Amino acid sequence: MLKLSRLVPSVSTSRDSLLRHSPAFSTSTNKYAAKGYSSNRIFAPYSVYKGKAAFSLSPILPTFTKLDSGAVVVDRRGSMMMVFMHAIGERKYDWENKQRFALSATEIGSLISMGPQDSCEFFHDPSMLSSNAGQVRKSLSIKPHANSNGYFISLNVVNNLLNTKDFLSVPVTTAEFAVMKTACSFALPHIMGWDHMTHQSGGTVGLKSKVEQPALDLEWDK
Repeated sequence: MLKLSRLVPSVSTSRDSLLRHSPAFSTSTNKYAAKGYSSNRIFAPYSVYKGKAAFSLSPILPTFTKLDSGAVVVDRRGSMMMVFMHAIGERKYDWENKQRFALSATEIGSLISMGPQDSCEFFHDPSMLSSNAGQVRKSLSIKPHANSNGYFISLNVVNNLLNTKDFLSVPVTTAEFAVMKTACSFALPHIMGWDHMTHQSGGTVGLKSKVEQPALDLEWDK
C-alpha cells in the first residue's frame, strides 16, 4: 500500500544533522558479483551514517529465466534495497542485526517525485495472502524537517510472531536526499531491466537455467 501526502512541518533537527555521511554509488563492469546481486556488475552502496542509526541504498537487479522456447521471463523483479542499522557506539553500527526494506519501481517513483514539503509512507507485509497476514509488517516513512532543510527517513518493523518491535530513524540533509533521488533515478532503468533494450549485445542480466531455484525475496532474508 502506498500513501503520498503533504505535511505541515512539526519536527526540528539540530545535532543529528551535523553528523557525517559517506556517499558512494557507481556501476562498473567486473567479473565478480557481490552476494545477492544478479549480474557481473558491482554496485557501491550510498550510505548515510548518523548518531543513532544508519542506512545504505543499493540496487538489486532483476533476474530472468530462459525457457526452452527461447522466451525470457522475469524470475525476480528488481528493487532498490535499503538496509538500516542501529548505532552501538560512536561511529560504530550493528552490522549483524540489520533491517531491510526493498523499494519497488513504483515506490522509487514516489520518492523521486517528492518535493520539499512532501511526505510518503510505504507498507510491506510478506504474508498478505496467508494466515499470517498482518503479523509481520514494515513501514517506511519519509517526512520533511520542520525547517525544510532535509527529511527524516524512518523504518518501523512489527513482528507479532516473535513479539518484537524495531524502530530506526535517520535524518538526512537536503543534499543527501538529492543524492538519493539522483541515485534512484539512475538505477531505475537497470532495476526494471530496461537498460538491456539498448545493450542487446551484452546479454540478459541474471539469465539462468529454468532448472535452478527461484531467487528468494531478499528483503525478508536473514
